[in-house]
Amino acid sequence: MSIDFDTVYPRQGTGSTKWSRYPADVLPMWVADMDFAVASEIIQALQQRLEHPLLGYSVARDEVREAIVADLWSKYAWRVQPDELLFLPGVEPGFNMALRGFVEPGQTVVVQTPNYRPLRMAPDNWNLPKIELAFERDAQGDYLTPLPALRQALHGAGALLLSNPHNPLGKVFPREELLDVANACLEQGALIISDEIHAELCFDGRRHIPTASLSPEIAKRTITLMSASKAYNIAGMKTCFAIIQDRSTRERFNNARAGMVDSVSPLGLEATLAAYSHGGPWLKALIEYLQANRDYLLHAVQTRLPGVVMHAPQGTYLAWLDCSTLGLDDPHGFFLSQAKVGLSAGLEFGDDCGQFVRLNFGCPRALLEEGIQRMERSLQQR
Repeated sequence: MSIDFDTVYPRQGTGSTKWSRYPADVLPMWVADMDFAVASEIIQALQQRLEHPLLGYSVARDEVREAIVADLWSKYAWRVQPDELLFLPGVEPGFNMALRGFVEPGQTVVVQTPNYRPLRMAPDNWNLPKIELAFERDAQGDYLTPLPALRQALHGAGALLLSNPHNPLGKVFPREELLDVANACLEQGALIISDEIHAELCFDGRRHIPTASLSPEIAKRTITLMSASKAYNIAGMKTCFAIIQDRSTRERFNNARAGMVDSVSPLGLEATLAAYSHGGPWLKALIEYLQANRDYLLHAVQTRLPGVVMHAPQGTYLAWLDCSTLGLDDPHGFFLSQAKVGLSAGLEFGDDCGQFVRLNFGCPRALLEEGIQRMERSLQQR
């Protein structure tokens, strides 16, 4: 079966957040929303559900839970029970619920930086002090967790907010490092809040390791947040699930909804079921296409964008571009005004990231090439 990722579908006028932020002459390559048609199996499932004329409040049917449980076992050999899933309208409400429900006033929250802005800023929502811990770079340019500094930061902390695969670095934590991070949390009694929304999107044969799958002891202190939204491009369906294997932790987390986090859409549940039940071939083809896009972009950065440095992401569809040698006061503003390319500003991800931008390469190759051409011309015309 041939799956088409090359067709460019116009999204102006659809209410798309991605395509509405900037003027029409700007190519948006910012928010983590891919420009690919959703798998036909998901579209068909939504159409079939709409044949029923009622769309009331909905709960996850057994079929949805069983499909997720089977998917977690198939992809990660992680044994989860259906009642260990709690459904939410998004990962962001999930990690905010966890902070509200488990971190006491005055306890610190540790966040590795750079990091996804809503996750990085979540402690501020609850007036919780936070420690931003920067990754270290090794000789190959890989980002590593500074374990001694992490252990120190976790002393007395209430939680670690973990992003794996990491946004914006595209880092896929290897087992040994992930185990060291999790054990450091256990030693200090800190809850692990693990955002694993990009779990399926790993390159070069890598395989995502859910934090809670490392050991029963780690699982007891971990809240895992996952969704079909990124991998299957259905973020607008607003459906996520928390996996919490300890019963008392699960009940406490659920009570932290506090009237702010409601149930999920019936269409989101149908899309999730279809994704995990029938979306395997589409996802396999997508990962191959995204990996090829990554390599295409990496080669273009190295040969056509002098002064820009890109370390190949190991997962996600997000590239973290270092523009520090360009001598620009504001790389994001430069590429927006001079190239008409809308990227994510590095300052969203960390106070010391002003010389970085994040680029979304989850798009047809023609759009990726257009973005590269625009950036290339803007640098030539400086």
